[in-house]
Amino acid sequence: MPALSEVREPIIAVRAVTKQVADATGTLTILHEIDFELAPRESVAIVGASGSGKSTLLSIIAGLDVPSRGTVFLAGQDLFRLDEDARAELRARNVGFVFQSFQLLGNLTAIENVMLPLELMGRRDARAAAAEMLGRVGLAERLAHYPKVLSGGEQQRVALARAFVVHPQVLLADEPTGSLDYATGERVMELMFEMNRELGTTLVLVTHDRGIATRCDRQLRIEAGRIAGDTARAKDAGAASAAAVTPGA
Repeated sequence: MPALSEVREPIIAVRAVTKQVADATGTLTILHEIDFELAPRESVAIVGASGSGKSTLLSIIAGLDVPSRGTVFLAGQDLFRLDEDARAELRARNVGFVFQSFQLLGNLTAIENVMLPLELMGRRDARAAAAEMLGRVGLAERLAHYPKVLSGGEQQRVALARAFVVHPQVLLADEPTGSLDYATGERVMELMFEMNRELGTTLVLVTHDRGIATRCDRQLRIEAGRIAGDTARAKDAGAASAAAVTPGA
């Protein structure tokens, strides 16, 4: 299996993905013939109304959900020709996740949460690497704290550190500021975009926030399970996103 860093364009290719489920009225189509590509280092916001299929699409891109038809290529690998173990291995080594609900383990400290993906990879430097990444997100003094004593912004920064500590080639984020107040959300997003640029990841971001969406290279608008628009950002737009981050949420 090739490393993602060796792969040329596209790094993600979604091919005619359709997702259907059975409900009381028959068959419900959540996604219909979704088709697009993403280049390495590109950032894309998936936008649309609640229930339009955004989060389902993100789960399929991650290989966490299975399409009814179509497929997704990640680093040239057809995700749905791999078994579950192989998909899990690909995710663990190359894909980072950030969720609205943080998804931290309450019985682990901040540093232990960030160490976890490294330990699963067998990294002997897991503690040192996790401590360094937490320092980079402004939490050097909070390593031994459990999630319950961290603010929402601090928990999301722990989640960012956990996502970026493996230096993923792809970052998938589902409403990462949805549980935060506006000011805290802005600081978290500044940090996400800064680290995304620094590490050269490909960012796929589901959001309802149009301000956040406009800072991505592209916006894919989903309506009733279909792509209703694919808009590229103007080259000179979003310059403010390059501002330095001052952690404090």
